[in-house]
Amino acid sequence: MKFGHFDDEAREYVITTPATPLPWINYLGTEGFFSLISNTCGGYSFYKDAKLLRITRYRYNALPIDSNGKYYYIKDGDTIWNPGTMPSKTPVDSYECRHGMGYSRFISSKNGLEANLLAFVPVDASCEINRLVLTNHSDQEKQISLFSYVEFCLWNAMDDMTNFQRNLSTGEVEIEGSTVYHKTEYRERRNHYSFFTVNSDIDAYDTSRDEFLGLGNGNAFPDAVTEGKCRNSVASGWYPIASHQINLTLQPGESRELIFLLGYCENPQDQKWEAPNIINKAPAHALIERFSTEEQVAKAFDNLHAYWDQLLSRYTVKSHDPHVNRMANIWNQYQCMITFNMSRSASYYESGTGRGMGFRDSCQDLLGFVHLIPERARERILDIAATQFEDGSAYHQYQPLTKKGNLDIGSGFNDDPLWLIAAVSAYLKETGDFSILDEMVNFDNQKEKADTLYEHLHRSFTYTCTHLGPHKLPLIGRADWNDCLNLNCFSKEPGESFQTTGPSEGPVAESVFIAGMFVKYGKEFADISRLSGHEDLAEQAESAVADMYQTVLDAGWDGEWFLRAYDAEGKKVGSDECEEGKIFIEPQGFCVLAGIGVEEGLAEKALDSVKERLDTKYGVMILQPAYTHYYLNLGEISSYPPGYKENAGIFCHNNPWVSMAETVIGRGNRAFEIYKKTCPSYIEDISEIHRTEPYVYSQMVAGADAKFHGEAKNSWLTGTAAWTFCNLSQAILGVQPSYKGLTIDPCIPEDFGDFQLTRRFRDAMYYIDVVNPDHVQKGVQKVTVDGKDYDGCLIPFEAGKKEYHVTIHMGA
Repeated sequence: MKFGHFDDEAREYVITTPATPLPWINYLGTEGFFSLISNTCGGYSFYKDAKLLRITRYRYNALPIDSNGKYYYIKDGDTIWNPGTMPSKTPVDSYECRHGMGYSRFISSKNGLEANLLAFVPVDASCEINRLVLTNHSDQEKQISLFSYVEFCLWNAMDDMTNFQRNLSTGEVEIEGSTVYHKTEYRERRNHYSFFTVNSDIDAYDTSRDEFLGLGNGNAFPDAVTEGKCRNSVASGWYPIASHQINLTLQPGESRELIFLLGYCENPQDQKWEAPNIINKAPAHALIERFSTEEQVAKAFDNLHAYWDQLLSRYTVKSHDPHVNRMANIWNQYQCMITFNMSRSASYYESGTGRGMGFRDSCQDLLGFVHLIPERARERILDIAATQFEDGSAYHQYQPLTKKGNLDIGSGFNDDPLWLIAAVSAYLKETGDFSILDEMVNFDNQKEKADTLYEHLHRSFTYTCTHLGPHKLPLIGRADWNDCLNLNCFSKEPGESFQTTGPSEGPVAESVFIAGMFVKYGKEFADISRLSGHEDLAEQAESAVADMYQTVLDAGWDGEWFLRAYDAEGKKVGSDECEEGKIFIEPQGFCVLAGIGVEEGLAEKALDSVKERLDTKYGVMILQPAYTHYYLNLGEISSYPPGYKENAGIFCHNNPWVSMAETVIGRGNRAFEIYKKTCPSYIEDISEIHRTEPYVYSQMVAGADAKFHGEAKNSWLTGTAAWTFCNLSQAILGVQPSYKGLTIDPCIPEDFGDFQLTRRFRDAMYYIDVVNPDHVQKGVQKVTVDGKDYDGCLIPFEAGKKEYHVTIHMGA
């Protein structure tokens, strides 16, 4: 069943009931200030770092679910209700939530009173705007009281949740007219604060949570709202909040618009204050003045629309399939931008207090947004590379604010170095900007240890070359892409490092998946080396890649599919010899993507085995058969119940690898079949089963062994977004950036029909028509560029040329 519908023209998903299976959320913000907002107005805000600069408080694992947000209580006589229905949960007469590109709108009504709440973050300001319009549609005068509510977090979200002996004594606020300033920590740091304000005179306020809610009361029906009067409380320690009370009289047909602003401000770094608890309000005053009128807010909202218009115009497709058009043109690219901003740091499944930005995650995410914001992709690459160690390995995660590696997670994930090559290769192909390779980049963010970005790539490549196991396959270390495949966990002492220089000095478990990565991205490193004048290193890389290719054929092939790995005792993992976990998805996809086994006829066998053994109606499972008990030699992967997460769940992240692999061998029907199974738009009708948002991808869907097969978890922040966009845009629809230009080579279902593409590439627009009169799955028979016949699928980029009109004639 559905809980809403797509509005493609408006680029919105319209939720028509607050009773969705899970909170269905949206992200607000494009640069530094971000908010998460659910379809019932739950969520929280932060500036740049969800752990260190958390502005409002949110409670994970709370009852009721999705507790805390920016709430507006409407007291209309004896009735108390909210535009998003939470937290009062008073039934409303009508409800609609529209999640759009960087904004959400809530339109509800109760007893003839309509509330229209628009929430968004301007593209160039550190604040969230809430525009609330109340309209009296009844035939009688209404006297109502409106109460706003936000609960401030004491900045460090982890400390806020744990260190009560200190933080219950640190809360500080200041009230100036209709503005409540949250200045906890200001006397210590003297450089930042937040505020909540409204562009109206107020009748009363509260800044103490206990005074507003009532001691021991929840937030559904606060004492101040029930009694119709705030206390003008001033918080001192304990729990600071901001609430405005505004009493309104609305005649029949009359509307009143109010603009609420949640802002974040920083002082210049060199600014010092004699009185450390007196904040400099000038930045806040300037921000409030920018967005105090209806006209200013309307202009800011128009600018937000223009921002997304410009971004999403860089790649558009027009096909006969509305699901493809919807996902390619709107939601998939939108989600790619969200993963760029967030990595895996802040969602309704990641609390924002631990992981930060992932090295591997951010490199993969870049594949999906580099065409949208190449200049910011450049910055992200340099940030990521600076967390690398001198030996080529890297911190697995880093904090977005400090750009420092996460010491708690550390390193030892031996696939990480190769993802940097993947990211830089994608950037170079998209932009042609080889100057980035000459940028000096620190190792471990230490200025005295720095070298060119190219040297970072060289060390990434060399790290794999120097970390090979008994079969000459890459050592897996702590894990590879599958964080839960811990094949060395029983062969090392607690605290022993995974940083080894050879099999004789440490754990020797090996990864066929990393071998596939090495072949694929080793070829890219060779190309980059040659194009940047390092011919000797290019030849060395090609030689190492050829050796690894043969090693995978010799030691990584199991007869009908590729092995997954060898454990620390040299036993096969992902083999027909295994009792459980006979076949894994990852090497089947990535080895074929690297071209391994294609000429030898093994690729087709591996992908046929995937279909036979791993396929379900909801997607391709990560492994089969599921592990039914814990295996010490495999680690965390076997700790999950069968069918969930890494133990035979459907990992949406690697389904695109198999789909893309199918395009390598020309099977467009099968590639598109896999694409459709996890694509949110196609499965909107089963939202009661799938449960997560029907407009974005989730990380995982429960596999065939699970009790709730088809149920999804961990939506929004997943590498699925980037990989699926690459799969659709580059592999299936076939428009692939290359170092010298665009290669256009679609691989589509027989019944897909003709389609058109618009693609901005570097400084030019490409207008591409693909015609397929013979209904082939793959094959280009003829190419015309600007009306002239062209030889080959690669269309070289010509500096200064602004438009290309291309027609691709598919055929046998």
